[in-house]
Amino acid sequence: MKDIALVVFDWDGTLMDSVGRIVSSMQATARALAMPEPSEEAVRNIIGLSLRPALDQLFPNLDEKGREQLLAVYRDQYVDLDPTPTPLFPGVEAMLDELRASGKTLAVATGKARAGLERVFAQTGLEVHFITSRTADDAQSKPHPDMLEQILSQTGISPSRALMIGDSVLDITMAKAAGMWAAGVTFGVHGAEKLRAAGADLLINDWRDWSLA
Repeated sequence: MKDIALVVFDWDGTLMDSVGRIVSSMQATARALAMPEPSEEAVRNIIGLSLRPALDQLFPNLDEKGREQLLAVYRDQYVDLDPTPTPLFPGVEAMLDELRASGKTLAVATGKARAGLERVFAQTGLEVHFITSRTADDAQSKPHPDMLEQILSQTGISPSRALMIGDSVLDITMAKAAGMWAAGVTFGVHGAEKLRAAGADLLINDWRDWSLA
């Protein structure tokens, strides 16, 4: 893995500690609409999916009107109403600085909508590190490899020299489907055991202790 040229990052639960806010916002959405409240585990298991398939999994059998209402309420909850903080994980900025300084090409592949990714780029100032990004608006939902295949095509880097880093089984499965290396962070949605079982080539326990440069 020393010949890695491209590193692609998931966002929620990987670079940003936002899993708690996603869970609480989804549960608040269900309460606001008098729908059955999903468990924390159920919500954690859909993190990484694009929002529509995620909501379809948590709240099946909705018609289009109900789905649109659910989407609108959830976005309001997550963006404006939920007080849960969403800091970057410790060491993220230094890690990205080091990778970019070493000549690695960096990208993002996230289940967020494009507007959501642009919002957190503006909040964090991290966009400068990434040559490109793919969101739920640009590609098929994880674990389909479409996001990664688009990034590989754009950069011209072969899968054998590319690494996907994420916190979810969805990220690991997507990377393997694209023929890439896969690393799992153990402080997000899924723990070490699930990430290893999905095929993670390595595990990252703390950004402050990890280096690829």
